Amino acid sequence: MKPIVFRKHALDRMDQNHIPGSLVDAITRSPVWAGPDPDRPGIERRYGRIPGWPGKWLRVACVDEKDHIRILSVFPDRNARPPDAS
Repeated sequence: MKPIVFRKHALDRMDQNHIPGSLVDAITRSPVWAGPDPDRPGIERRYGRIPGWPGKWLRVACVDEKDHIRILSVFPDRNARPPDAS
């Protein structure tokens, strides 16, 4: 299993929003859905539910490197919708 490396920006956002690293790890490794960032080639967005925050998804922006996964940013995204949602 590849280790996860957090950029300072991601750690700051996690602290700001009281998001535990264990949740970010779980969503990074097993997202409900994922897709490319439309504005930044090479960056993937991975999404998962935030327990206790109905209607919000956690967006994890990351780069899957050869020997680790680099987390760039993490934040609650109230506008996110799974691809199969209407």
